[in-house]
Amino acid sequence: MSEDEGSVRIDSWIWSVRLMKTRSMAATACRGGHVRVNGERVKAAHGVRSGDEVRLRHAGRERIVVVKRLVKKRVGAPVAVECYVDNSPPPPPREAALQVPVRDRGAGRPTKRDRREMERLWGRPPGAAGDQTPKP
Repeated sequence: MSEDEGSVRIDSWIWSVRLMKTRSMAATACRGGHVRVNGERVKAAHGVRSGDEVRLRHAGRERIVVVKRLVKKRVGAPVAVECYVDNSPPPPPREAALQVPVRDRGAGRPTKRDRREMERLWGRPPGAAGDQTPKP
């Protein structure tokens, strides 16, 4: 279940300790430059060792973890938490999340007033509903 020495692929380790849902998502994050080990962008096959700092951008949040234990296979959540030290900043409060306007099902097309209220909630300037401005 764990290795005492050596290294493990970074995409496999991220998946094994449940920082990402699938290994392919972890590999895609590495390809996209969203994973850094000790400050350097790495590829999916890069080896991670105990004591390395891993920075991972996922779902609009940055996770900063220090590797405590290497695992090759996916482990349960209680064991996964013991494999790293989480130094991530706390997530933003739910109130700070974007408010989504809710319309009743079957209410029909929004009126001009409803549309303006939705744009105000989204933080768009009035009339900025897309590329619907007339061309000269």
